[in-house]
Amino acid sequence: MAAELHVELVAADRSVWSGAATLVVARTTSGDIGVMPGHQPLLGVLESGPVTIRTSEGGTVVAAVHGGFISYADNKLSMLAEIAELADEIDVQRAERALERAKAEADAAAERRADVRLRAVSGR
Repeated sequence: MAAELHVELVAADRSVWSGAATLVVARTTSGDIGVMPGHQPLLGVLESGPVTIRTSEGGTVVAAVHGGFISYADNKLSMLAEIAELADEIDVQRAERALERAKAEADAAAERRADVRLRAVSGR
């Protein structure tokens, strides 16, 4: 059996994903970070960006995450996000409309959120 870590991705309003993984990649204020089993303990601040989870079964879960915290200790990775949604929950047309509206209104924060949602769906 390959080494794995337990992952919890929780938004302010719900549990988004929980399970075993071999790798998690997330964006923090210090840059992108990859966490694998046996990683040094960490505590960081999440930036808006896609989070990629490589599951123990060989699948990939991608979520759009907007702010929050990440912590790892004792082979448990917790991500508490202000907002998080799985890529397969994202309505692409709605996200594209939101991006265009944010650009037209020069709303940088809304533009960043819409862009992250679209990147999560496309796997970028």
